[in-house]
Amino acid sequence: MTVPTAPVTMPALLNREQAILEFNRRVLAQALREDVPLLERLRYITIVSSNMDEFFEVRFADYLEASRVPGSGITLAEMADVAAHAHVVIDEQYAAFNEVVMPALKAQGIVVLNHAVRDVAQRRWVDQFFQKQVRPLLVPIGLDLAHPFPQVANKSLNFIVKLGGRDAYGRDNAIAIVKVPRVLPRVIRLPDALTPGRQAFVLLSSVIRAHLPELFPGREVEAFSQFRVTRDSDLDVDEDDITNLRQALRSSLSTRHFGQAIRLEVVNTCPAELSELLLEQFDLPKAALYRVNGPVNLVRLNQLIDQADADALRFPPAEPTWPAALPRTGSIFQRLRQGDVLLHHPFESFEPVVAFLREAVHDPEVLAIKQTIYRTGSESVLMDLLIEAARRGKEVMAVVELKARFDEEANINWAERLEAVGAQVVYGIVGLKTHAKLLLLTRREATTRGPVLRRYAHLSTGNYNPRTARLYTDVGCLTADADLTADADLVFQQLASLTRGKPPKRLLLAPTRLHGQMIAFIERCATAARGGYPARIVAKFNSLTDPDLIQALVAASQAGVAIDLIIRGACMLPPGLPGVTDGIRVRSIVGRFLEHTRVLYFRWGAGESGEVLYLSSADWMSRNLLRRIELAWPVRDAAQRQRVIDECLVPYLMDARDAWQQRSDGRYERVGTQGPSAQQALLALHRR
Repeated sequence: MTVPTAPVTMPALLNREQAILEFNRRVLAQALREDVPLLERLRYITIVSSNMDEFFEVRFADYLEASRVPGSGITLAEMADVAAHAHVVIDEQYAAFNEVVMPALKAQGIVVLNHAVRDVAQRRWVDQFFQKQVRPLLVPIGLDLAHPFPQVANKSLNFIVKLGGRDAYGRDNAIAIVKVPRVLPRVIRLPDALTPGRQAFVLLSSVIRAHLPELFPGREVEAFSQFRVTRDSDLDVDEDDITNLRQALRSSLSTRHFGQAIRLEVVNTCPAELSELLLEQFDLPKAALYRVNGPVNLVRLNQLIDQADADALRFPPAEPTWPAALPRTGSIFQRLRQGDVLLHHPFESFEPVVAFLREAVHDPEVLAIKQTIYRTGSESVLMDLLIEAARRGKEVMAVVELKARFDEEANINWAERLEAVGAQVVYGIVGLKTHAKLLLLTRREATTRGPVLRRYAHLSTGNYNPRTARLYTDVGCLTADADLTADADLVFQQLASLTRGKPPKRLLLAPTRLHGQMIAFIERCATAARGGYPARIVAKFNSLTDPDLIQALVAASQAGVAIDLIIRGACMLPPGLPGVTDGIRVRSIVGRFLEHTRVLYFRWGAGESGEVLYLSSADWMSRNLLRRIELAWPVRDAAQRQRVIDECLVPYLMDARDAWQQRSDGRYERVGTQGPSAQQALLALHRR
């Protein structure tokens, strides 16, 4: 009998940009936690700065662009609200920096000395440093008709100076610009002999500020300010109107630093006449001006964290363990013929993935290697191994995503190096980013019936980057499963040949099936709940912004499905609305590691046949599910499925130290401060 479906009441969705800003407030809250080591608290402040830079470079820039499209639905009031919220986040960030973290570091003997508090010996040392290391690289530019306002690169440090008196030619040109070279260190440690009992640092901006008069002999420095411009940094290429995507992107890289200005930062003492001049120069409204109480680029304070000698003020080392299911010696291929191996990073080492590829490179029976490349970094042992494999005569295919934002140049360089040694390099499908994480090996193996070709694969929720694998939580799977590896081969064939092949048996791919199948799973849970059966959805990913998935979740909740969503970042679904979404709980975990795992669990009945669990490379965003190549794969082994539940879902639902609960208005409340921490529990589990 068919259970009738009740009408669904849909709530108004939350603003995505506001949700991103709320995530940054949760990150900033880490800087205020007394149980977090002091240098790590400073690091969270720098992370917020980096995140906010990207917010303006990408998200707010896109938001502005969308607002200009007729019928976009984005109002001026919404734009103003987002801008006002951004101002609040940045003000809170500098308050945490000035009023909490830096005083606490000072109490621990780590100080940043400005010019006013430096003694005679310290000023002498700073002066020598300026004369030898800084002054030769500075070229002040006085503005006049023959010296127009210089090109100012995205996020570069600059000074604007108002001068009294007349220039060398008797004119009263009053404004000059000093561009600070990016090659100079932003944080300089003073010699210990000059700061007994303390570790003292000076900022490059303070060094230049103290010596501005020397740059303009015969003129009086009447006013000045640091300033920094954030620009739209998306690379805009029309893939339908170019013949070579790689060449087009490389050409665009040279202009990325000079896109449309989005935000202007000045110090809070900047005179209004100077800030107004800068706003006019960059064609920005007053709402785009951010007056900050401190350095205009807190990201560079990472250099202080790296230079400080204070291990007690950092997180204790967390060395990933070698997975118990994988012997340290012997062939990984032989082990995989016995069953899959799950890897939970960063609690378990990423090194088995490197060892897996290294064994393939050196094994003469491995004939072909295929890999997707999204973010690997400018230095990568995995890419070096692929190059070595091609040199050894193996068939190497690399699907390089050239449009991986901010990794375009590194990926172009890897693509060219791979092509130079004979590897087959393709760039995915026009209009669709290749975000799937997949590595496939084909090996010739002897059997009683003669040689056969056997496939081995690695699938992952995260990137092939050993560095970030120590900082991000992700799950990978090493497998020789015939269905999964055959599906992986189909994916590579389609990416290379662009032909429509038969659909994979086990893998769910975006943009073809993944989105629709997630909705189908949600609806199956809803049908079970309407029929009186207990139904459950627990999903963990980074963002939820896709309207269709939100609508399906709301309908399932109103049907009686218990839904828990563990979402690190932006969530546009308002949970807890009486009679609408009160069956949905949304929590966010912000801890030592960046949560990056995507785990999707659906239960609509009893026993193994009544539940499925998938791991995925995709967040629940329209761009991921409809405009990218993404994948999700099922965990079919009952023991491994239970392990994923026990490590990737249950601890996060029980977390009462790093967890935040989302309210229906989009704000978040910390769950607790003294309870269990999922990340700490997992660190302890894997140390055993």
